[in-house]
Amino acid sequence: MASTEVERHTGVDVEEVPSAEWGWSKENPRVIQLGGLLGAAFLLLMMHGNHVGRVEDWFLVGFAALVLGVVARSWYVGRNRETR
Repeated sequence: MASTEVERHTGVDVEEVPSAEWGWSKENPRVIQLGGLLGAAFLLLMMHGNHVGRVEDWFLVGFAALVLGVVARSWYVGRNRETR
């Protein structure tokens, strides 16, 4: 008689990576996105400093916008991937 148990294959051998049983062998995109948001916030907070020129501010805003763009793209692509 056939078994009703379903074997889940994650592509990670539990013998090689014992933490795979708990699901710790995959990336967590939410943590990466949160790190990106915190990094962009830190870049914008660095605008308050002891520098006189505005060139540094433009670079900080540009890099923060770049990080936020990457996070937004990651969120958008991940959102569409989960619906399939």
